[in-house]
Amino acid sequence: MDSALLRVDEEKARHAKRVKLRELNAAMDIQVELSRLDSTLKRHTGLIKRMRQSLGADHRDQILKDIDSLSLEKYIDEIAGAALEGIMRCKTEKDIWSAVEVISALHRRFPAAFTPSFISSLSTALAAPSRAALSALPPEQREKEDSARVSRQRPLLRVCSELALVGIITDGQRRSGGEWIMKVLRELLSNDPTLSSLPLLSIFLKSYSRPYLGLTPPQSKQISAETEPGTLSSTTTNATQGEFPTLLHEDEELVEQEIRDRFKRMCEGYFDSVSKKLTIEHKRLQDQDRRNHEAYIRSGEIFEDRQQAYEKMTKGYEKLLASCQTLSELMYLPMPSLPTASQKSDSIQIGGNAVSGDEEDPLANSGGKWEDEEERRFFEDIQDLKDFVPKSVLGIESDEKEDQEIAEEREKAEKEKADAEAKKLEEELEGLKLDGDRVNGRNDGTTEVEMREEEPDGTITPTPTSPTKASSPPLSPQLAPQGPSQLLTALLARLPDATNRTMIDQAAIDFAFLNSKAARKRLIKFLGAVPKNRTDLLPHYARFVATLNRYMPDIGAELVALLDEEFRYLQRKKNVVKELAEVRLKNILYLSSLTKFRVVPSHLVLHMFKVCLDDFSGTNVENISILLEGCGRFLLRSDETRERFGTMLELMRRKQSMQHFDQRQILLLENAYYQCNPPERTPRQLKERTPLELFIRHLIYDVLAKKTIDKVLKLLRKLDWDDPIVQRALHKVFTKPWKIKYSNVNLLAMLTYDLQRYHPAFAISVVDQVLEDIRRGLEQNVYSTNQRRVAAIKYLGELYIYRLLGSILVFDTLWSLVTFGHPEGHPLPRQPCPLDMPNDFFRVRLVCVLLDTVGMCFDRGTQKRKLDNFLVFFQYYVLCKEDLPMDVDFMLSDSIEAIRPKMTMYKTIEEAAVAVDDMFNAALQNAGLSTGEDSGEDSDEEGERPQQQDEDDDDTTGQESSNEDRTASPDPVIVLSTQEHLGPSEEAEAEFEKELAKIITDSSAESRKVDKKTAWWDSAVLAPNLRKKRADEGDVDAGGDNKPDGDAVMQFTVITKRGSKQQGRHLLVPAESALAVHTRSAQLQDKVEQQHLKRLVLDYEQREEAEEMKALEVRNRAGAIKIRYIG
Repeated sequence: MDSALLRVDEEKARHAKRVKLRELNAAMDIQVELSRLDSTLKRHTGLIKRMRQSLGADHRDQILKDIDSLSLEKYIDEIAGAALEGIMRCKTEKDIWSAVEVISALHRRFPAAFTPSFISSLSTALAAPSRAALSALPPEQREKEDSARVSRQRPLLRVCSELALVGIITDGQRRSGGEWIMKVLRELLSNDPTLSSLPLLSIFLKSYSRPYLGLTPPQSKQISAETEPGTLSSTTTNATQGEFPTLLHEDEELVEQEIRDRFKRMCEGYFDSVSKKLTIEHKRLQDQDRRNHEAYIRSGEIFEDRQQAYEKMTKGYEKLLASCQTLSELMYLPMPSLPTASQKSDSIQIGGNAVSGDEEDPLANSGGKWEDEEERRFFEDIQDLKDFVPKSVLGIESDEKEDQEIAEEREKAEKEKADAEAKKLEEELEGLKLDGDRVNGRNDGTTEVEMREEEPDGTITPTPTSPTKASSPPLSPQLAPQGPSQLLTALLARLPDATNRTMIDQAAIDFAFLNSKAARKRLIKFLGAVPKNRTDLLPHYARFVATLNRYMPDIGAELVALLDEEFRYLQRKKNVVKELAEVRLKNILYLSSLTKFRVVPSHLVLHMFKVCLDDFSGTNVENISILLEGCGRFLLRSDETRERFGTMLELMRRKQSMQHFDQRQILLLENAYYQCNPPERTPRQLKERTPLELFIRHLIYDVLAKKTIDKVLKLLRKLDWDDPIVQRALHKVFTKPWKIKYSNVNLLAMLTYDLQRYHPAFAISVVDQVLEDIRRGLEQNVYSTNQRRVAAIKYLGELYIYRLLGSILVFDTLWSLVTFGHPEGHPLPRQPCPLDMPNDFFRVRLVCVLLDTVGMCFDRGTQKRKLDNFLVFFQYYVLCKEDLPMDVDFMLSDSIEAIRPKMTMYKTIEEAAVAVDDMFNAALQNAGLSTGEDSGEDSDEEGERPQQQDEDDDDTTGQESSNEDRTASPDPVIVLSTQEHLGPSEEAEAEFEKELAKIITDSSAESRKVDKKTAWWDSAVLAPNLRKKRADEGDVDAGGDNKPDGDAVMQFTVITKRGSKQQGRHLLVPAESALAVHTRSAQLQDKVEQQHLKRLVLDYEQREEAEEMKALEVRNRAGAIKIRYIG
């Protein structure tokens, strides 16, 4: 209550100041002695300059003093212009009141010379901007212009409001200037389709709602923080109003009661218009948000232009919402009810995962008239022009009156039919009388439009998108060169670029303001002359016609008549096929689009279908196909045409079965029929997943990236790996690489490698499943799974790079790709194979993908030789097929050039076949030689590998061996079965670090002790001549056994230096001495380590070669490849 009393006191203080200044302005009893006034130019120039700077409180006293002491008569025009500029620099309420006092002083001195011209200047400054000039500007420039205009007009409007209250701006004798202010605001708001002038109304209501509208605030604030928008009832507002303490009696008011009521009604009507626009924008924003979500689901991303449009729409909506909330608080009116996303019942699930909960929903199955929700909104959600265009422009009221009179005539006619024959004459007279009343009523309705547009007291409610005078566009000096004809020409020139709903809807609104009979004729002529190659415009033009057809039915009727005449002409020219093909396509598509907008009568389009069906041949087959694809689904699902069109469709199918058509026509008719009447199918059920599965999928499909792989690994390790459900979910995700981005396949392999340290069985299962998927792809060879097979091959290569599988599996996969499915595993030139046809090049793509992934790893050793052998056979495999397509040829060339740039490429199948034979023969010979050499080396190593010797002997004798008969590794401690145990253990690593630190410490300490001059002896190395001499004498590097006298001695070489020349002398040391024993033991230890390392390397290579040769020998034993070309 204290705040209410405070507001009462402030309002009373302001009212008292206004009353006092109004009485002072009305007295007009200023007596000035002209002889005592100063007329110097300098003081007058200083006053004008000071007024231009500001009329605020800082300059108020000095300006008032100068006004009383200067003559000012010769400078009235300059002072009026300076006062206008000074007002624009007033910001606070105190500055506004100072400006009012200055203008009042000038008004009292010069009521006839200053006041009229100054008020005219104010009226010009507060005029609405030219719509034609603004429409020519780009959007960014238009926003800047509107913002600058509002900032200029804000202080002007406040000063004018005060001047109207203090009696300077008046509507007549003993009347306030309230109506002048109301007209200014109405002009600003009516010519403002973008609502840029709405802040002016907000600032006006914030300061002057009480004197001009008579609004009194409620005792408590109308809209609380807890109140949701749209939930506040109007009864609460009405109940709370009037509880504010009474300020003034009616005789003390500064604005008349009539003006206050009209002003209030105008502002309330404007608030209703803004509320409707807010509701429309809210729905548009929700629709755009849903479309963005659907686009994200379809493509995985939202394109930049769509995102920018959404952000711009959101920014405009938030600005409009804030303005509407401000008006609601200032006028104590409830906010409009805004539907939330959950309240919309026409949402649609994307991807076919919608659950069929309501069978009656036409979008839930194939029985709907529209293919998707986007198409339904395009053809059904047509804007109503009366929400954007004044009713008088559309002629709604007169049309409603005519419709009502026609309905009454029909009712009376039905009653008159039941009368007796004797009253026929009276009925005819009554009918004539009714016709006369109808004509008179039409004329009365035309004049009544202007009367109804105004309120009983003459108040016009402005709308955000309509001019002030609804009957005609505003005529101002700026619009003089822009006549209706020029505006219509510009609109028609803009139509070919209107290729979306927003632009075409705005074009319909713009044409409604230019509506006339001549304009409609020009529009019909333009719409009927669409270029035959611009069929993309036809649906948008049809929407344009459907929007206007509700209030201008002659547009749709005449356009349909024009298209019908063109259709009949084309039927007469059926023999002209190629020249008129595009014209026929445009005509049928245009009619189809207009049919779906219900502009074309159903009987007309059915008649056209029947005409084409009667002569079911030639061009009419294409016409029927286009018609079925365009509007067949709509006609078959609409209630009024379902039966008739279904009968015609059945007749078409019978004629199709009885007549003979070529393959192209049959394909056209089949596609059109099934697009019009698709087969029934049940919707796919949405797969239900647990939250844990959804979390795992989110980590792999959405979060996994180079920067987040460590985070994903930590989160996956925190899962309960003992739970079989978790293991199954992880296994599914890690074995389906085609579900993630192709660029992230390597990250999935890296993640598998990191997890195998902690869960080796999981990594093994992943590798097994990937190999199984590759094998299944080879066995089935289904085209729809090609993308999956490419991802699986890529994944296999990445798994090899991260050491999750060996090179044997990679080479087995490569050989399987070129041999699987062929007779005995041997591809034959141009011979068809059910699983790998000569014209099927997909396996070549798979081999190239795998080579691109892992080919660079096989660049040395036996792996290089294996890859070279495979590439020879791969060239033979490629030449066995038909000529490669260009893209596959380029892919093959790039892959081979990347791994073997100098490799010989064979041009003919004969060269490749000879190379393959040589390769296999060389491989068999090398296998035999390597086997003998290996067994010899093994025998030298003290019989440590008898089992491997037996295995190699088996290879040379040609006996078959299987995986079950394969002997185990002779050294299980060294040959590790999993990648988990590769490398030294943690204890060995710690011991190594400890010893290394000790060696470094000792060496650094000794280096500090040794003199630099003597350091040369410790680092001395034998000269080359000395080493050669010792080699010739048969000495060993470190010394050897020498028995010249029969005693065991060891020979050492002592290095001396004389000047810059090294000299070596032999020194014989007894073998039993400590020096000789220590040196000999060190030599033996080094030799044992070298032999051990050599054995490890040989074991690994021999084992790989033995297994490869066994498999090769088994294949050759089944049937060796011997391709000879004689001639």
